[in-house]
Order: sequence, then structure tokens, then C-alpha cells
Amino acid sequence: MSEPLAGRTAIVTGASRGIGLAAAAALHDAGANVVLTARTEEAARAAADSVGPRALGIGAHATDEDLARACVERTVEAFGSVDVLVNNAGTNPAYGPVLAQDHGRFAKTLDVNLWAPILWSRLVVDAWMGEHGGSIVNTASIGGLSVGPDLGIYHVSKAALIHLTKQLAIELAPSIRVNAVAPGVVRTKLAEALWKEHEGAVVERTPLARIGEPDDVGAAVLFLASSASSWITGETLVIDGGQMIGSGAAADALAARVEG
Repeated sequence: MSEPLAGRTAIVTGASRGIGLAAAAALHDAGANVVLTARTEEAARAAADSVGPRALGIGAHATDEDLARACVERTVEAFGSVDVLVNNAGTNPAYGPVLAQDHGRFAKTLDVNLWAPILWSRLVVDAWMGEHGGSIVNTASIGGLSVGPDLGIYHVSKAALIHLTKQLAIELAPSIRVNAVAPGVVRTKLAEALWKEHEGAVVERTPLARIGEPDDVGAAVLFLASSASSWITGETLVIDGGQMIGSGAAADALAARVEG
């Protein structure tokens, strides 16, 4: 079995389940040492145990700078490098119309979805990538490329993350590549309440006729993290089974209601 990331080390934030866990598993299967973070040490360790022998779980809330720095330092101490960073941690407490949100929900959404990728990117660049190079992959959303009801603040945060991806790609080139994935409707626990009762309708609006699985996104993260994408930077790869092109406004409206 090919191991394109053998000898490399990756950090995946928000990796206790769903897309983050799938991405960590894909990187591990490709030969990488993988550090999985979660809000609690217990959740991070359990996730790492499920991934494999070269996985390490570390409790580190995405926006806690001290814990993030300690995580990066521990990663370098344990494995000798940080070659890949997957900024996957995300949140959406601001459900409903944009003008109905308070500052607290706005700030939490932007802190986790936008500031945390900036924070973690700076830390890994300072600790390793600035001198040795590497790859950063941000988890955005098709919501950052479209509009729809109820998730406006979330969509704004992901649109900003897509723009940040381009900005960092320019600033960190040529030794560090920065790209993003934009998932559509993916079968995750976080999104279960939004698709479980109308899965048939979701499938009907998806040209590839199924809801996405976390592994679909994990495979895309691996591609962007590896040398297979060595001449790609500043790009956002949509992984949605064709949902954005499938049914026009109807597909966009449905995608706006579902967290990948």
C-alpha cells in the first residue's frame, strides 16, 4: 500500500468525529503521524486510539492560544515536525436570520471558524513550516460560496475562510501551500437533525444521488495535503456530489440548511 506521507506529521483540529476524524484517518493511512485535537483530552485520545498507532490525541480548544501552542510544541517534540495542518474545527451557534443574532454568537462563530485557522497557521509556521515548508488545508463549506436562510453568519465565516485561504497562499508561498475543501451535505452527527428526516429530498437534489460521507472529504484533504497537489495553492475544492450545480435555487436553499 502506497504511503505518500510516510515520515510526515499532521495536526487535525476538531478531529474527534465526522470530517476531522475521517481526515485524520486518511492521513494516517497514507503513512503520516497524526495529532488529533478536540475540546477535551478524553475525546481526543479516544479518536486517536480509533485511528491507529501513529496517532496522538491532545485536548486543545481551537481558540485557546496557550493550549494550541502547547499542542504544536508537543507535536514537534513527539514526531520532529509539523508538515500538514488541517484547520477543521468549526461551530455554528448563530442559527437564524443575520439581523437576529447577538454579538456573542457572532463572535463565537468568527473566533472558531476564522480566527482559529489564523492562530494555528501562525503557530505551525513559526514552529516548523516557515523553515521547512508544508501544506495547510482549511475546512470551509459550500455555504461560503452561496447564500441561503438561517445560516448567514456561518456562511459569512466560511466565505471569509475561503478568502483567507487565498491570502495565506500568497503570503506563505512558495514553500507552504494553502488550500481549502468546501463540503456539501455530509453524513455527520452535527448535521444529523438537518438531513435525517428528509434524506430522500437531499438525494434528489444531488446529481451523484447520495449524501456525502466523511471519508469523501477526508480523501480530498489527503489529496491537498500530499505531493499529488504540489502545483495547487489558494484553491477551494468543492466536495458536494454536484449539489451546487444540481437544482439551482432549490439545491442552494437546501445546502444552506445543512452543516457538512
